[in-house]
Amino acid sequence: MYIRGDHAQVVVGGRLDVRSAADARTALHSAVDGGVGDLILDLSELEAWDATGLGVIMGVHRRAGRRGRRLVLRGVPPQMQRLLVATRLHRILAIEGGLGAQTAPPA
Repeated sequence: MYIRGDHAQVVVGGRLDVRSAADARTALHSAVDGGVGDLILDLSELEAWDATGLGVIMGVHRRAGRRGRRLVLRGVPPQMQRLLVATRLHRILAIEGGLGAQTAPPA
């Protein structure tokens, strides 16, 4: 897992799972605490996440809200879009462009 960016936009790549959760949490909390306005979390380079990784994202979402910021997910890979819809988290998280059209089955 790798994270690069600043306090306004962060790219997360690789695997966000139980092994990388602590490092990811630390880096993302620092990004939230160090900035103002929306924090864009670009997931387009993320290969996979597990329940722990999803928990990190939700924790960052809550922390951003407490700091008067909004966490916005960008570039959510298709398999992760399906998980967000299945867990109804797409209704809670801000997702750039939404998921409705992206998750509909092809005609």
